[in-house]
Amino acid sequence: MGKLLVVGTPIGNLNDLSPRGIQALTDCDFIAAEDTRVTLKILNHFGIKKPMVSYYEHNRRERGEEILARILNGENCALVTDAGMPAISDPGEDLVRLCHENSVKVEAVPGPCAFVTALAISGMPSGRFTFEGFLSTNKLSRREHLESLVNEKRTMIFYEAPHKLPSTLKDMAEVFGDRHIAIVREITKIYEQVIHTTLPQAAVDYGDGSIKGEIVLVIEGAPEPDEPEMTLEQAAGIAKQKAAEGLSLSEAAKQAAKETGFKKGDIYKLILE
Repeated sequence: MGKLLVVGTPIGNLNDLSPRGIQALTDCDFIAAEDTRVTLKILNHFGIKKPMVSYYEHNRRERGEEILARILNGENCALVTDAGMPAISDPGEDLVRLCHENSVKVEAVPGPCAFVTALAISGMPSGRFTFEGFLSTNKLSRREHLESLVNEKRTMIFYEAPHKLPSTLKDMAEVFGDRHIAIVREITKIYEQVIHTTLPQAAVDYGDGSIKGEIVLVIEGAPEPDEPEMTLEQAAGIAKQKAAEGLSLSEAAKQAAKETGFKKGDIYKLILE
């Protein structure tokens, strides 16, 4: 039995293909490629000659079974997408699952990934984030997707095509409101750019379709709700509760002051009144 190699490919600059990635493409028996014409450019750049089969959204079911049969017969297959890691917003996900279901070894050959790279250079909070992939081309489905994220507090990352960007920015501005956005485009290419702005401003500035190239949108999460302001009367109530639990009025006022920020004397005076 052979194995499936999930090989990350460059997202722009061909020289980002790792030495191990080059070796994997050189040593495998055949390559399953999203677009064989795109992959051929990579192979030619590194002087690699290898048979390829196309594996993409509209042939993934029947072609997946064919690839699996070859692997079960002892061949090693390298799975690649046009750019980045296969199986991320990519039909390669199905082939990986099919191999696992048939006890085929799946081996990672890591490489660039556009959404992680975009987040890293965006300057947006990266401690917690959610990757939302591509939005639907259907306006209603796109709107429903965005509305489901209105209260999402983590940084949100989306892929988007340039021709859809104007309508997407308009919908995002209407749904999310005045939030920060980083529009990251053409990562690792000559015209790599990070545009920092707000959603309403982005909808105005780029609603004409002037932005071209591969685009990743990194958007600020929902703000934390403001905590209601504490009143002196409420602070006194806390002190009274502590006094009822056995503390002296002085000590109760002292602890309430620490918790609320009010002065001990003001709290103590109000308790006595």
